[in-house]
Amino acid sequence: MEPLLPTNTALLIIDVQQGLDAPQWGKRNNPDAEANIARLLQAWRKARRPVIHIQHCSVHPDSPLRPELPGCEFKAEAKPIEGEPIFKKSVNSAFIGTGLEAFLGNNGIEQLVMVGLTTDHCVSSTTRMAGNLGFVTLLVSDATATFDRKGPDGKLYPAETIHAVHLASLNDEFCEVVTTEALMQAVPQKHSTTGQD
Repeated sequence: MEPLLPTNTALLIIDVQQGLDAPQWGKRNNPDAEANIARLLQAWRKARRPVIHIQHCSVHPDSPLRPELPGCEFKAEAKPIEGEPIFKKSVNSAFIGTGLEAFLGNNGIEQLVMVGLTTDHCVSSTTRMAGNLGFVTLLVSDATATFDRKGPDGKLYPAETIHAVHLASLNDEFCEVVTTEALMQAVPQKHSTTGQD
Protein backbone atom coordinates (compact mmCIF):
# COMPACT_ATOMS: atom_id res chain seq x y z
CA MET A 1 0.00 0.00 0.00
CA GLU A 2 1.17 3.55 -0.75
CA PRO A 3 2.35 5.57 2.28
CA LEU A 4 -0.48 8.06 1.81
CA LEU A 5 -3.98 7.61 0.42
CA PRO A 6 -5.50 10.05 -2.07
CA THR A 7 -7.47 12.71 -0.21
CA ASN A 8 -10.75 11.67 -1.82
CA THR A 9 -10.45 8.02 -0.76
CA ALA A 10 -13.87 7.13 0.67
CA LEU A 11 -14.48 5.06 3.78
CA LEU A 12 -17.40 2.74 2.96
CA ILE A 13 -19.04 1.45 6.16
CA ILE A 14 -21.22 -1.57 5.37
CA ASP A 15 -24.16 -2.73 7.51
CA VAL A 16 -22.82 -1.87 10.98
CA GLN A 17 -26.31 -2.26 12.42
CA GLN A 18 -27.76 -3.26 15.77
CA GLY A 19 -29.63 -6.27 14.40
CA LEU A 20 -26.37 -8.06 13.70
CA ASP A 21 -25.98 -8.49 17.46
CA ALA A 22 -29.06 -10.77 17.51
CA PRO A 23 -28.38 -14.26 18.94
CA GLN A 24 -29.82 -15.93 15.84
CA TRP A 25 -26.65 -15.22 13.86
CA GLY A 26 -24.56 -17.48 16.09
CA LYS A 27 -20.91 -17.22 17.07
CA ARG A 28 -18.86 -14.36 15.59
CA ASN A 29 -15.18 -13.69 15.10
CA ASN A 30 -13.21 -10.46 15.58
CA PRO A 31 -15.01 -8.77 18.49
CA ASP A 32 -12.77 -5.72 17.94
CA ALA A 33 -14.19 -4.97 14.47
CA GLU A 34 -16.49 -2.17 15.64
CA ALA A 35 -13.72 -0.52 17.67
CA ASN A 36 -11.45 -0.54 14.62
CA ILE A 37 -14.26 0.84 12.46
CA ALA A 38 -14.75 3.64 14.99
CA ARG A 39 -11.01 4.47 14.88
CA LEU A 40 -11.05 4.69 11.10
CA LEU A 41 -14.25 6.70 11.09
CA GLN A 42 -12.78 9.22 13.51
CA ALA A 43 -9.61 9.47 11.40
CA TRP A 44 -11.59 10.01 8.18
CA ARG A 45 -13.75 12.70 9.78
CA LYS A 46 -10.77 14.46 11.31
CA ALA A 47 -8.99 14.45 7.93
CA ARG A 48 -12.20 15.64 6.22
CA ARG A 49 -12.27 12.68 3.85
CA PRO A 50 -15.48 11.20 2.42
CA VAL A 51 -17.47 8.79 4.58
CA ILE A 52 -20.31 6.72 3.10
CA HIS A 53 -22.75 4.55 5.07
CA ILE A 54 -24.50 1.45 3.75
CA GLN A 55 -27.66 0.27 5.52
CA HIS A 56 -29.23 -3.11 4.90
CA CYS A 57 -33.04 -2.92 4.88
CA SER A 58 -34.07 -6.54 4.70
CA VAL A 59 -37.21 -7.77 2.97
CA HIS A 60 -37.11 -11.13 4.77
CA PRO A 61 -39.91 -11.43 7.35
CA ASP A 62 -37.71 -13.00 10.05
CA SER A 63 -34.75 -10.64 9.71
CA PRO A 64 -33.85 -8.25 12.55
CA LEU A 65 -32.65 -5.85 9.82
CA ARG A 66 -36.13 -5.08 8.53
CA PRO A 67 -36.49 -1.26 8.23
CA GLU A 68 -39.36 -1.05 10.72
CA LEU A 69 -37.37 -2.80 13.47
CA PRO A 70 -34.83 -1.31 15.92
CA GLY A 71 -32.20 -3.71 14.57
CA CYS A 72 -32.05 -1.78 11.33
CA GLU A 73 -30.52 1.20 13.16
CA PHE A 74 -26.79 1.85 13.02
CA LYS A 75 -24.57 0.84 15.92
CA ALA A 76 -23.20 3.68 18.03
CA GLU A 77 -19.65 3.13 16.72
CA ALA A 78 -20.75 3.89 13.16
CA LYS A 79 -23.63 6.30 13.47
CA PRO A 80 -23.75 8.77 10.56
CA ILE A 81 -23.49 12.49 11.15
CA GLU A 82 -24.97 15.28 9.08
CA GLY A 83 -23.57 15.43 5.58
CA GLU A 84 -22.52 11.77 5.39
CA PRO A 85 -24.57 9.97 2.71
CA ILE A 86 -26.53 6.81 3.48
CA PHE A 87 -27.34 4.26 0.79
CA LYS A 88 -30.04 1.72 1.63
CA LYS A 89 -30.01 -1.74 0.06
CA SER A 90 -31.98 -4.97 0.28
CA VAL A 91 -29.42 -7.32 -1.31
CA ASN A 92 -25.78 -8.10 -0.54
CA SER A 93 -24.01 -5.64 -2.85
CA ALA A 94 -24.18 -1.94 -2.03
CA PHE A 95 -24.05 -1.21 -5.76
CA ILE A 96 -27.34 -2.97 -6.60
CA GLY A 97 -30.51 -0.87 -6.46
CA THR A 98 -28.74 2.15 -4.99
CA GLY A 99 -27.19 5.34 -6.33
CA LEU A 100 -23.77 4.49 -4.93
CA GLU A 101 -21.91 4.06 -8.22
CA ALA A 102 -23.34 7.32 -9.61
CA PHE A 103 -22.49 9.16 -6.38
CA LEU A 104 -18.88 7.98 -6.49
CA GLY A 105 -18.55 8.99 -10.14
CA ASN A 106 -20.15 12.40 -9.61
CA ASN A 107 -17.76 13.11 -6.73
CA GLY A 108 -14.60 11.88 -8.44
CA ILE A 109 -14.08 9.08 -5.94
CA GLU A 110 -11.94 6.31 -7.44
CA GLN A 111 -10.59 4.62 -4.30
CA LEU A 112 -12.59 2.89 -1.56
CA VAL A 113 -11.80 1.50 1.89
CA MET A 114 -14.22 -1.27 2.89
CA VAL A 115 -15.20 -2.05 6.48
CA GLY A 116 -18.29 -3.57 8.06
CA LEU A 117 -20.39 -6.71 8.31
CA THR A 118 -20.25 -9.45 7.25
CA THR A 119 -16.98 -10.50 5.63
CA ASP A 120 -18.41 -13.24 3.43
CA HIS A 121 -21.76 -11.69 2.51
CA CYS A 122 -22.27 -7.94 2.05
CA VAL A 123 -18.63 -6.90 2.47
CA SER A 124 -17.44 -9.53 -0.01
CA SER A 125 -20.21 -8.83 -2.55
CA THR A 126 -19.60 -5.08 -2.44
CA THR A 127 -15.82 -5.50 -2.64
CA ARG A 128 -16.09 -7.82 -5.64
CA MET A 129 -18.33 -5.39 -7.50
CA ALA A 130 -16.12 -2.43 -6.62
CA GLY A 131 -13.11 -4.22 -8.06
CA ASN A 132 -15.00 -5.22 -11.20
CA LEU A 133 -16.23 -1.65 -11.67
CA GLY A 134 -12.67 -0.38 -11.65
CA PHE A 135 -12.39 1.15 -8.18
CA VAL A 136 -9.09 0.85 -6.32
CA THR A 137 -10.32 -1.07 -3.30
CA LEU A 138 -8.81 -1.68 0.13
CA LEU A 139 -10.46 -4.15 2.51
CA VAL A 140 -9.60 -3.81 6.20
CA SER A 141 -9.10 -7.30 7.62
CA ASP A 142 -9.59 -6.39 11.29
CA ALA A 143 -12.51 -4.01 10.68
CA THR A 144 -14.87 -6.68 9.43
CA ALA A 145 -16.23 -9.91 10.87
CA THR A 146 -18.59 -12.78 10.23
CA PHE A 147 -20.36 -15.71 11.88
CA ASP A 148 -20.08 -19.48 11.96
CA ARG A 149 -21.63 -20.96 8.81
CA LYS A 150 -23.13 -24.39 8.15
CA GLY A 151 -22.32 -25.99 4.81
CA PRO A 152 -24.84 -27.81 2.61
CA ASP A 153 -23.60 -31.09 4.08
CA GLY A 154 -24.34 -29.86 7.60
CA LYS A 155 -20.68 -29.32 8.50
CA LEU A 156 -20.07 -26.29 10.72
CA TYR A 157 -17.33 -23.89 9.62
CA PRO A 158 -15.96 -21.56 12.31
CA ALA A 159 -16.32 -17.82 11.75
CA GLU A 160 -12.55 -17.31 11.85
CA THR A 161 -12.10 -19.83 9.03
CA ILE A 162 -14.85 -18.24 6.93
CA HIS A 163 -13.30 -14.81 7.53
CA ALA A 164 -9.76 -15.88 6.63
CA VAL A 165 -10.74 -17.81 3.50
CA HIS A 166 -12.79 -14.92 2.13
CA LEU A 167 -10.01 -12.43 2.73
CA ALA A 168 -7.60 -14.77 0.94
CA SER A 169 -10.01 -15.13 -1.98
CA LEU A 170 -10.53 -11.37 -2.34
CA ASN A 171 -6.92 -10.25 -1.89
CA ASP A 172 -5.00 -9.41 -5.08
CA GLU A 173 -8.04 -10.24 -7.21
CA PHE A 174 -10.70 -7.71 -6.19
CA CYS A 175 -8.86 -5.64 -3.57
CA GLU A 176 -5.83 -5.26 -1.37
CA VAL A 177 -6.36 -6.54 2.16
CA VAL A 178 -4.87 -4.18 4.76
CA THR A 179 -5.06 -3.57 8.51
CA THR A 180 -6.51 -0.74 10.55
CA GLU A 181 -3.07 0.24 11.79
CA ALA A 182 -1.66 0.50 8.27
CA LEU A 183 -4.50 2.78 7.24
CA MET A 184 -4.15 4.96 10.33
CA GLN A 185 -0.56 5.60 9.26
CA ALA A 186 -1.71 6.44 5.71
CA VAL A 187 -4.27 9.10 6.66
CA PRO A 188 -2.55 12.30 7.84
CA GLN A 189 -4.59 14.14 10.44
CA LYS A 190 -5.32 17.85 10.47
CA HIS A 191 -3.50 19.29 13.46
CA SER A 192 -4.24 22.96 13.05
CA THR A 193 -6.58 25.46 11.42
CA THR A 194 -3.94 26.22 8.77
CA GLY A 195 -4.98 23.15 6.80
CA GLN A 196 -1.51 21.58 7.06
CA ASP A 197 -1.28 17.86 7.72
